[in-house]
Amino acid sequence: MNVHPVGSKTPEETAFALRTAVEAAVHAPSVHNTQPWAFTIEDGEIRLDADPDRGLRVGDPAGRELLISCGAALLNVRLTLLKLGYEPQVRVLPDPDRPSLLATVRIGGQAPSDEHTRLLHAQIERRRTHRAGFTDLPVPERLIEALVAQASAEGARLAPVRSEASVRVLAALTCAAQDVQAQDRVSGLEVVRWARPPGSSRRDGVPAQAYPRATGRTDPLFAQRDYARGHPWGHAADQFAATSAGVVAVLTTPGDSREAWITAGQALQRVLLHAFAYGVSAAFHTQALEMFHLREFLRQELCSGEYPQMIMRLGFTFDDTPGVRRPVSEVLQER
Repeated sequence: MNVHPVGSKTPEETAFALRTAVEAAVHAPSVHNTQPWAFTIEDGEIRLDADPDRGLRVGDPAGRELLISCGAALLNVRLTLLKLGYEPQVRVLPDPDRPSLLATVRIGGQAPSDEHTRLLHAQIERRRTHRAGFTDLPVPERLIEALVAQASAEGARLAPVRSEASVRVLAALTCAAQDVQAQDRVSGLEVVRWARPPGSSRRDGVPAQAYPRATGRTDPLFAQRDYARGHPWGHAADQFAATSAGVVAVLTTPGDSREAWITAGQALQRVLLHAFAYGVSAAFHTQALEMFHLREFLRQELCSGEYPQMIMRLGFTFDDTPGVRRPVSEVLQER
């Protein structure tokens, strides 16, 4: 009979906790729902690797958005282990000779789960990305302040854009970047790669039911990606009759290193989960951030010198479109 010390974890308990954490990780948001991650469980450790084959060579050549996506998945791992009562021991970019290895996570000592951790964890599978306008219901100021605190807890800054003039600038730059990218054939083909036609059985990319067939004009107008590319895809235009832009916010970090991008992803996911717990969804706009000169303009003129990592709109919606994710078996190796 095997006897384990009080408080220790059996190999079976460790394996269950690690696999459960990976099962939660795959529900993280990612650019174009590319799901650019790969996991390995070996020797009591989760290894999170970037999957460069799922990167955007045109829109994201440096891999910034890829690492933000993987950072969001890493937060899901951490929250799951905390919810199970374990302290996650995380090393970010642990091996300079292995640039695709983004993080390792081991189970530390016992850490009783608190109410807020359970609240956030409960949203992991429920959270959805929105791609249209919001209702006119205002987001409570107290909730906005809480979202700012969530980002700060992860080492990033969430800045709600209070000035109407600044909101117009962000909207205009988003539209300008979208118009330029829409005219670029190679950029357009990259978006098409991740657009899924109606009835597609693929479990990645953006499905046709995830965006409106004819996007309503928000005020001011924030351009959406053109996933349909001339096809009559998308849900009915009046399915979500909401045209408010919602609360516009920018997520920034002091630096712009690979570690900062992973930090931004963890902060982003913490913000999204907290928001969704109170019925608030998010729409993302990364077009302007994919063009160096526009991103640099935003950094200097609107972000107090910090590096913008995500432009988002927050608000209430009736959108309950189901998400699509690859099965864990496609992204996990257990050794």
